[in-house]
Amino acid sequence: MKKLQLAEIDDILDKEETVCLFVYTPLCGTCQLAERMLEVVKELFPGIPFYKTDINYMPERAVTWKIESVPCLLLFDGGNIVQKLYAFHSVTYLYETIKKIWAENR
Repeated sequence: MKKLQLAEIDDILDKEETVCLFVYTPLCGTCQLAERMLEVVKELFPGIPFYKTDINYMPERAVTWKIESVPCLLLFDGGNIVQKLYAFHSVTYLYETIKKIWAENR
């Protein structure tokens, strides 16, 4: 997953129809596990771009997006958040959840 800065996020959301954005902090052990799971899941969705960003560098956006904790996966469609995931459970759970959301927004 490519790491994005705040200015890049806005540009990506303007250009891409569907985006998965992983929000984390570097010292969070759960975030590290979640990222490994997402690396597997992103290979199953070659048509959906996956990005990551460190919440420490975007506190104002965390408030705007109402991010309650990390790890957090934001699923965007048309620049709007259509789903927020905090509990990652498993690779299978992530795959099924993203697949369902993507199908609903097509």
